[in-house]
Amino acid sequence: MSAPRQRDVYETRAQPLRPERVGLLVIDVQNWVMDEANRQPRPEFYDAARSQVIPNIARLIDASRTHGVEVIYTVMENFTEDGRDRSLDYKLSNFFIPKGSLDAKVIDEVAPQGDEMVIPKTSSSLFNSTNFEYLIRNIGLDTITVTGFLTDQCVDHTIRDGADRGFHMICVSDGCATDTQARHDAALNAFKGYCRMETTDSLIAAMKRDFA
Repeated sequence: MSAPRQRDVYETRAQPLRPERVGLLVIDVQNWVMDEANRQPRPEFYDAARSQVIPNIARLIDASRTHGVEVIYTVMENFTEDGRDRSLDYKLSNFFIPKGSLDAKVIDEVAPQGDEMVIPKTSSSLFNSTNFEYLIRNIGLDTITVTGFLTDQCVDHTIRDGADRGFHMICVSDGCATDTQARHDAALNAFKGYCRMETTDSLIAAMKRDFA
């Protein structure tokens, strides 16, 4: 006779939010990514980013700051002048963002304020090339809301890695984008099992409800 199945600790991913335990992560919303003139043609991406995603991230940042939620940024940026510290993938992909350069800066529309952390990375998931996990555990965060670029690359990898490391991951479906809408939709469908899916409107509503 088999042993009875243990009751899961959480019956749903939609747990009540606590402001001191939630972090808003903004991934690679930086000048290098948004330099349309010098980057490969990606009209669908730039249209979605400028018309929808960046304004939505700005709304989420405002709501987070209002409720005392930690806002954390990560950007692609070399640690060394010649980029020798970059991952093999970044080298093969010719991703070279000089340390301290304009390309490495968060765009003005969602710029950090005060002592909000901006963490440079040279991997798709910042869990793999930064001390992000160490920092958020020090702060006491257990829930990470993910926004930014690209849905099927850095957003995807970060959500999967965070879930494997024991964090409650939330993806804001209209707060991220990739080269095409089809790729964006396929990515959301591929990693939805690792996270709680929200829209900008639904997450802000949940914050107002849970933080009241």
